[in-house]
Amino acid sequence: MDALILRFDAPLMSFGGVRVDQHNVSERFPGLSLFAGLLSNALGWHHRDGDRIGRLQERLVVASRWDILGEAIVDYHTVDLGQPKMREAGWTTRGKPEHRDGGPDARFGTHQRYRHYWANGVLTSALLLARTDDSPTLEALESALRRPARPLFLGRKTCLPGAPILLGRRSGTDVLSILKSVPRATCAHRPAPPTMAARWPADLGQAREEQIRPIHDQRDWHNQWHAGSRQVAEGLITETPSCT
Repeated sequence: MDALILRFDAPLMSFGGVRVDQHNVSERFPGLSLFAGLLSNALGWHHRDGDRIGRLQERLVVASRWDILGEAIVDYHTVDLGQPKMREAGWTTRGKPEHRDGGPDARFGTHQRYRHYWANGVLTSALLLARTDDSPTLEALESALRRPARPLFLGRKTCLPGAPILLGRRSGTDVLSILKSVPRATCAHRPAPPTMAARWPADLGQAREEQIRPIHDQRDWHNQWHAGSRQVAEGLITETPSCT
């Protein structure tokens, strides 16, 4: 089977997780909804194309690893909802101000936000498609990543890639073996351990019971909320030496 090889190399990355109050957390690995959104953006699709984005998300099979583990950081900032411009329509997606319930102090006061990021890391993913007779094809996704319809970002719009996302294309028996065959990214100033933290589909058979965990990384693109869960395996892997 064939897979696209993606490399996320950026000063900041954020892999959206379950939000807890004012904390916009980041998962350790990018989820299916992030890949679906990234690919849809490259294809030039829009939020109104929720049904076909959802179908694409259902077909994605992904394994990821940290070649260079990013540093977890938190960006603290505030927003004053009491400013006149924040009381007027037009600054939100739906064209009307959004405020919390409660009295004037709660609704229009200064609100704190904590946005979580991975800094200065490099992550590599192998991505293939189930139902290869469906559209878009792997070739269409490859072409879109080489010449995306719009600028791409790695999570939030502030997380711009520092290098091309698409590395190329590889073949193998499954998505994990393909990922292991990809040469590891290195940095002369950051010594790397011999193993890499990775996530892959739990049904591949290589995972031990203690490595399997449930995650909630899918999105209902039609209604624009997170929904669905699946089982993945997380553990340490090593790069498979290439034959010479």
